[in-house]
Amino acid sequence: MELEVRHLRALCAIADAGSLHKAARQLGVSQPSLTTQLRRIENSLGAELFTRERSGCRPTPVGRAVLSRARPLLAEMSALVAEAKSAAARAGGPRLRIGSTASRALPGWLGRLRRRLPGTDISLHVDVSPNSLLKMVAAGQLDVAFVHEVEGCPLLLPEGLSVRVLVEREPQFVSMARHHPAAAAPVVELADLAADRWIVDPTVDGEWEGVRRVLFAAGIDPPLLHGDYHTAAALIAVGEAVAPCQPTSDPRGDMAIRPLRGDPLAVRLLLCSRAGAQEVAEGAYLDLAEAYREVAAGAAAYRQWLRHHGSPLLAVPAA
Repeated sequence: MELEVRHLRALCAIADAGSLHKAARQLGVSQPSLTTQLRRIENSLGAELFTRERSGCRPTPVGRAVLSRARPLLAEMSALVAEAKSAAARAGGPRLRIGSTASRALPGWLGRLRRRLPGTDISLHVDVSPNSLLKMVAAGQLDVAFVHEVEGCPLLLPEGLSVRVLVEREPQFVSMARHHPAAAAPVVELADLAADRWIVDPTVDGEWEGVRRVLFAAGIDPPLLHGDYHTAAALIAVGEAVAPCQPTSDPRGDMAIRPLRGDPLAVRLLLCSRAGAQEVAEGAYLDLAEAYREVAAGAAAYRQWLRHHGSPLLAVPAA
């Protein structure tokens, strides 16, 4: 078995994520498939590259040696691909490559970009990992990326990126079953959720750590579950769990979304771009700000929170 680029990418993903589960999610493959691939690579090299521990995977000395050679090779390959695509884009017409973590502002942002830039080939890449998107911008694979930074868990910002702050502190609300006793109040106390299971997606950079930090500070130690938010929605609806959520979220009929007293959970919303792409980033930022303002005003619980806090987001921008 000869090592290929996909094998090197898998090894780096495992090392960066620190676990096979997270790496599999980032690579878009199943964990058993990635485990089998790693075993084949190790068998081919005749050495163990990672030690499996309860806390995750750690590179062995041989693994670190392989990774030290793999990373520059992947960086060169990424640069080659980016340069080739850039050349093709220049030959084929204007192109804008945007990345984003999940946001209800995305449809409105895309619509505004397409109206402002007719004839431009606009592509979208969505990822749960803000750090992965920032790496893609730094590598020239994306032009701009809309990401969130969990409070207390700074992102790994590559050198050479320009950053614009869309929202300095966006409160994170909590999603619960419509019949949950705490849903009767307009604002929820953390203590009222102490007996609930909390479900968070560990592949979202900083989210697991952020939720644990806030609950610990409140003296609460509830059961914490790992899971994606599609699974979470089904559990929340029947009262089996609660979860943090974006304030712009649109609740289902069997769920309620409420702010937390004192807003202990929060994120910072950022638009990051490549150095030298200021003109593109400025237009993208203005379109994104309008799209975000629209969904913020359209979410009842968030609109009430913004009004209570006198937020300028509800102000109509000057023409």
